[in-house]
Amino acid sequence: MKALYQRGLLARVGPVAAVAIVLATAACSTTEPAAPAAGKERPVALAAAPSRPTVAHGDVKFSELIENAPKSVVAGERLNVELLKRFYARHGFAPVWTARQGQANALIDAVSRAGEHGLSPDLFHANLLQSPTLPTVDRELLLSDAFLSYADALARGYMPLERRRDDHALTPDPVDAAAVLDKAIGSPDPAAVIEALAPTTPTYRLLRQALKDARAGGGTTATPRMREIAVNLERERWLPRRLPADRVWVNAADERLVLYRDDRPIFSTRVIVGQDDVRNQSPEFEVPIEAVWFNPPWNIPDDITNQEIMPKARLDPTYLAKRNIVMLPDGSLQQRAGANSGLGQLIFDMRNRFDVYLHDTPGKHLFSLNGRRISHGCIRVENPRQLAALLMREPIDSINETIATGDTTRRALPKPVPVFVVYETAFADADGKLQYRADSYRRDAAIWKYLDPKGRAVAER
Repeated sequence: MKALYQRGLLARVGPVAAVAIVLATAACSTTEPAAPAAGKERPVALAAAPSRPTVAHGDVKFSELIENAPKSVVAGERLNVELLKRFYARHGFAPVWTARQGQANALIDAVSRAGEHGLSPDLFHANLLQSPTLPTVDRELLLSDAFLSYADALARGYMPLERRRDDHALTPDPVDAAAVLDKAIGSPDPAAVIEALAPTTPTYRLLRQALKDARAGGGTTATPRMREIAVNLERERWLPRRLPADRVWVNAADERLVLYRDDRPIFSTRVIVGQDDVRNQSPEFEVPIEAVWFNPPWNIPDDITNQEIMPKARLDPTYLAKRNIVMLPDGSLQQRAGANSGLGQLIFDMRNRFDVYLHDTPGKHLFSLNGRRISHGCIRVENPRQLAALLMREPIDSINETIATGDTTRRALPKPVPVFVVYETAFADADGKLQYRADSYRRDAAIWKYLDPKGRAVAER
């Protein structure tokens, strides 16, 4: 059911020396900092990199120096060169913070409170910035990198996008951290501008409160519970900031589906999700449900055919016939529609690259299991007819009548409804209470590795 799925010029002169030379040169330049248009907010989107600056040391342009080394290091800590390049290009590659001590102090204070979001301040150079012997240029760069990286982390998560599992559709739109930092610099409350990038969902609020309560009780990030909270705060930062008011929400860790209408839960049911082994886990993604197929045949995936069905068919010549399975002209197997079909009597049309679907099942007794991680990745719904009726906005009798015809029929929803398949081991339930679930898929540790300041180089993104 589920398809498987420093070299260059900068190295020669040294990264800090190169940037120091450029900043010193730029400080004497007549280039004015770029200013936002009056009365307009910059769009929160990843803008194209600014045109290459003319500031240079000798015959070497700064843009060329920095582009030849995708990562730079200051005082042993890594910098996000791409973010720095965007930010300083907006300021003519001149120092920013020497003339903006008030804004810098406000932003330092914001970074020092990163722990309230489950992010260690040490991920953003907090300890190093306290050093009284830090050279001026190093402090300038570390301040900028700390503010930019913190804004980026609140906006879309600290763990690099390319390191996350499954589908990028669960990630909010890219944020131009340089534009956000410029907005903060011009604001009477710089910290509030950065803080506004964080999610405001009920789950995020409850997790932050739980973290605060745990710390008040003497808890540290060394405790499993606090790590679990921090990991799930990170997961919340991966989600789109504005969730659709009408949506289907499946939490594989909770083994439950919830239908929201106008942002309120109106229906909930148990589900069966993918097995614990990585190959059969239910992936995380978001796609629209466009229609419902009634009395659907099941086109059996090749891996299930080869690994499960054919070995049994070789031992029992009647195996396929007893299960209403036929071989198609292309050699693939199909189970004909019927009450005993693996898809049950309806499936929700939600095309995705994983070939994972919500569907009915003849195995209703399996929903009484405490652990319902037994599918090949697809999500079996305990009460699919009620869900179909709500999505179709029809009486359930209409759904039953369509099934009773026995005909394979596709009926479109009045409008597509997005379904989110997520994996959250800590979340707010429908009553606004924080719930915890076991990390059966063992995904938390991979996220914590990036949040643990002892295990990650700063700004390694």
